[in-house]
Order: sequence, then C-alpha cells, then structure tokens
Amino acid sequence: MRRSVTAAIVALGVALVLLLSSIYVVDEREKALVLQFGQIKQVREEPGLGLKIPFIQEVVKYDDRILSLDTETIEVTPSDDRRLVVDAFARYRINDVVQFRQAVGAGGIATAQDRLGSILNATIREVLGADQVTSDVILSAERGSLMTRIRDLAQAQAEDLGITVVDVRLKQTNLPEQNLAATFDRMRAEREREAADEIARGNEAAQRVRATADRTVTETISEAERDADVTRGEADAEANRVFAQAYGADPEFFQFYRSMQAYERALKGSNSTLVLTPDNAFFDYLYGSGAVPPSEATAPASATQEAPVAPAQEDASLDGEAQPGATAPAA
Repeated sequence: MRRSVTAAIVALGVALVLLLSSIYVVDEREKALVLQFGQIKQVREEPGLGLKIPFIQEVVKYDDRILSLDTETIEVTPSDDRRLVVDAFARYRINDVVQFRQAVGAGGIATAQDRLGSILNATIREVLGADQVTSDVILSAERGSLMTRIRDLAQAQAEDLGITVVDVRLKQTNLPEQNLAATFDRMRAEREREAADEIARGNEAAQRVRATADRTVTETISEAERDADVTRGEADAEANRVFAQAYGADPEFFQFYRSMQAYERALKGSNSTLVLTPDNAFFDYLYGSGAVPPSEATAPASATQEAPVAPAQEDASLDGEAQPGATAPAA
C-alpha cells in the first residue's frame, strides 16, 4: 500500500515536472523560437502559452521592441579634407526572427549589434566622405538628408540580419583635438576682422552725422545772427527815428534830457576821475543861472580840477557818455 502511494506521488511529481518543462510563455514584447538540436521547429510571434517537448526542445526569445545601438567614435574626411570626429546612434528592430537566428546564431543580440555597428561605421564613412559633401554641409541644415541616406544604406545591408533600421542620428560632429586650437584661432581672426569692418563703417557713419550736425549748427547760428543783426538794425533805425522826431519837436528839451542822462551815468560813485576843460559843454546844465563859470573863477583858465566821479560820457549831445579818465571841475 505504501509502495503504491509512494509510486503514485513520484509519478505525479514526474508528470508535473514534465508538464512544467513543456510549457513556455511568450510576452507581448517578445518573439520566440522553439529549437530542437539547434534546428528551428516552431516560431511563436504572438503572446501567450506554448508547448514544447521537454528536455529535447528549447525556447529562445528575442525582444520585439525598438532597440538602441551607439556606434563607436570614428574619424571621417569630407571632400574639403577637414577631418571630423563623428559618432552616431541607431534605432533598429528584429523583424524576422528566423533570418535573425540564422544570421547571428547563438550569439544573439550582442553579435547582431557588433555586425550592425560595423555596417553603420562603413556607411557613415561612405556618405560623409562622398563628393560635394563638405564639413560645412555636414554642420548645416542638410545634415538631416545625410542621416536619411545613412539609414537607407544601412537598412539595405542589414536586411540579411533580419533587422529593420528605424533611424540613424549623428550625435556629435567635432574636430579632432589637434585641430580645434587652429580652428578657433581662425574663427577668432574672422570675427575680429568682421568687428573691425563694422567699427570702421560705424565711425564713417558717425563722422557723416557729426559733419551734417556741425553744418546745420553753423547754418542755424549764421541765420540767427543775420536775423539778429537785421532786427538790431531795424531797432536802431526806429530808435533814431524816434530820437530825431523828439529832437525836432523840442530840441532844447531833448538836449536837456540827454544831458541829464549823461550826468546820471557819469557822476555816479566816487572811484573814477574825469579830466575835462573848465568850459566844456558837458557842464552847461550844472552851473545854473547863478553859478560862476569856471572860466571866470580866480583860478587860472588853463588849470584843471579833479573830482572823484564815476565813468561818464564825454559828449552828452552825441551819445550821452563821457570818456573815462577825465576830471570834472568842482561846481
């Protein structure tokens, strides 16, 4: 009884092990191959459960998602002989697992990436080193079309691997280290030359503006001075006309008024001296009706007397001002 129970348990365990060994699961992100002694017996591309012969068959799974590959940094020489250091990355996908298995064997993804990397490097050198492809073109907006050409050529060569190259992008396109200093110096010299040209053009424009402004200022000042001279001349003419009219109306009063103005200006303060002859007409209105003229005084007629007065006008009848440096006689 015990032996039969033990045998049943053992048989059940063996059956369970065999059952578990014959079942495999395919994820929705995977594709699977069932191999028997290295030969492909079954292809499973849909997710779900599958059966295989235990211990004889094995299941190999491959990622069905878009995979990434970074290429090694390489040097390329465009048509203008300026070497560039380039590295790229690619996006690819396994589209035919049977062809992929036959191409890479047991190496799987690692072997496929090595071979795809070699294809990409050769394609990059071929495209970027072609005629009419210069370093300026590589660094310009035409870079996108170059990457498309690289992808198409790589795809044509990767079909034998059962791979679809989805995209190829150039990550960096730099000059080698030994060429960077010379390139930077040349770029700096070009920018300095452009800056000098801009400064020279700016100075030239500034000189034109300053010359125009100076000419405008000179013309404006000349016109203003001309207008001022004309205005002053007209004012002087009008003043002379008014004076002439007033003088013609009452010459005696006009002469008296002008003399009073001359006295007011000349006999002001005490820090100036007038030297005049005693019978000078400047003093006619100072003597009055009862004053003794200096010519009839006891002092000699040729003598001069000094009195501290302010600057005066010599001829009241002409301009109302006396010349400084004269002495007025004491009244």
